[in-house]
Amino acid sequence: MREKHAAKKSSAVEPDFSIATRFGQQQAEAFLAMQRELYALAEEANRNWLSRAELERKLAAELVTSLTGAKTPADAADVYQEWMTRRMKLLAEDGQKLFDDGQKFVAAATRFLSNGAAVSN
Repeated sequence: MREKHAAKKSSAVEPDFSIATRFGQQQAEAFLAMQRELYALAEEANRNWLSRAELERKLAAELVTSLTGAKTPADAADVYQEWMTRRMKLLAEDGQKLFDDGQKFVAAATRFLSNGAAVSN
């Protein structure tokens, strides 16, 4: 009788944690993929802004050189007006780039939050 009772205990259903383990592993992998994607986006944005800072430095140096070479106040005004026009164009591009970078970050985060995986486009 004890043998039958012992046999019943050993045939009891053991909890299967493999599904939970696989789910947890998939979520961890998805999280790491999202982190890699966001890091890559941040690196790209950083490179773009460093490049833009270098361009700003060059523009400022060109302005100083051009203003130094101006012979009349009218020449200096023309140089400054040309520089300001270029500067305003760059500011508009900066704003668009900032908006685009922000959209990339939001899209990546939204993909992760909506389906649990950072899927690349």
